[in-house]
This record gives sequence, C-alpha cells and structure tokens, in this order.
Amino acid sequence: MLNNIRSKQVIIIVAMLVLVGFLFTREIKGLVKPKEETKEMPAAAANNTAPELNIIEVSNTAKNLISTASTKEISAIESAYMSASGIEKAKKATILAQKWNDLEQAIPSAMYLEVVATSEPSSTNWLAAGDRYLKAFDNTPEDNEIRNTLLQKANVSFKNSLALDSSLTDAKTGLGVTIVNGAGAPMEGIALLMDVVKKDPKNLKANMNLGLFAIKSGQFDKAITRFNDVISNIGATPEAYFYLATAYESLNKKNEAIDAYLNSRKLTANPSFLKFLDNKIAELKK
Repeated sequence: MLNNIRSKQVIIIVAMLVLVGFLFTREIKGLVKPKEETKEMPAAAANNTAPELNIIEVSNTAKNLISTASTKEISAIESAYMSASGIEKAKKATILAQKWNDLEQAIPSAMYLEVVATSEPSSTNWLAAGDRYLKAFDNTPEDNEIRNTLLQKANVSFKNSLALDSSLTDAKTGLGVTIVNGAGAPMEGIALLMDVVKKDPKNLKANMNLGLFAIKSGQFDKAITRFNDVISNIGATPEAYFYLATAYESLNKKNEAIDAYLNSRKLTANPSFLKFLDNKIAELKK
C-alpha cells in the first residue's frame, strides 16, 4: 500500500516538473482568461563542468527553429552588430535580444542581454540577463548538458545585479531560485527566498517557488499551506491551483485535488493545459 502511494507520488511529481517550464515561462496573459524547514536537494549544477556558450553558434542553432524571413532579419542585424563598437554595439545587442525573445528563443536572447549588461553594467541590465537565462534554463530539457551552463549564467547575472543594488528583490528572488535548482547549497537559496517573503509577504514569484520546492522535496503539507496562502492573499492563478492540486494528489486527497484542478481549469485559456487538466480530473474521478 505504502509503495503504491509512493509510486503515485513520484509519477505526479515527474508530471508536474514537465509542466514547470511550460507554466513559468509563459506570460500570465497567455494562461489567464480576460476578466469577467525543507529537505535539501543536490547542488548538481555548481559541481559539474558545464560547456561554454558561443553566441554565433547559439544563434545559428536557433535560426533552424524560426522562419526564413525571421532568419534574414536577424542575420542582417547581427552583421551590423558584428561591425559595430561601443554604445552602438550595445544598442544592436538590445535589439537582437528583443527579436530573439519575440521568437521564443530565450538562449540567444539571454546571451545578447549579457552583452548589454557587460557593456553597460547596471542592476537592471544584469537582472534582465538573469531572468532571461533562467527562462532559457526552464525551457531546456533536463538531459541537455547546456542546462547547467544556463543556470550558472543566471546565477552570476543575479549576483552582479545585487552587487550593484543589494535591495533589488527580484534579483534576490532569482538568485534564490538558481541556488535551489543546483547552483549552490539548497538551504542558502531557501533562506534567500524566505528573506524576500519576510520583507515582501505578497511577492508572488518567491512564494510560488517556495511552494514548488516544497513539492519537489516531498513536503506536501508545507506546499499546500503555501499555495493556499498565495491564492487567498496574493491572487488566484492557474499555476497556484495546479501546484496545490499536485500536492493534494501526492497525499492521496483526491477530492481536494479535483477541486483545485477544476479551479485551475477555470482560470486558464491554454488549450494544451486544459486538455491535461481534463485528463487529470477524469483519472481522479475513476
């Protein structure tokens, strides 16, 4: 009996992790309809030798995933970027970062934002680079060795941001997320996120990640408390209800899980996510 429950928990967590990148790397507008103490996890990335990234190679790889027209446009701007220098080069890098982001290619976008931050160091420029590297990390499959490089680059970017402005809450949150994901000792990352929440109790990103890490470490009761608090005091989102349902299901609380999945379904407008939720609800009702 216990083994069966544990097996279910493992399956649930794996399914949840598959959706982590999907949920957290989409703008909230794409998911929401218009109005009407913690177990440690291995610090893998900090200890592994990660491959270097080359901006030209990354760009060429990404061009295989976009249209011919977009490739021509990007190539023209990149030619101007390569021949530019100083402020003009940074301007071209900014344009390229935005173009790549518009095309949902986070890796080259992050690399160009790093160029901007290196050329024009500021807390906001490094924060932008860190956020984009973290997005790229979330979008990259776990078996891809480049993932650790992206996590490390995000970690360094957030550190650079905080070095210029130690009060920047978003940079501290991002740094905490990278540490808990493997770029350092997990408890250090948890402490950073807890500090953010202590100073800003309604910080959505910090609270959501604390709840998510509670699930990943098997602390389902803590996750339930965290996500219920998010829903009640910060705002109901499809992500918050989804993770709440995941925690309930992991504890074999089927009725509570179904209710949470249904609430997630009411708030999302994404067809793929709706189908996934319908399947989960049907499975639990059997």
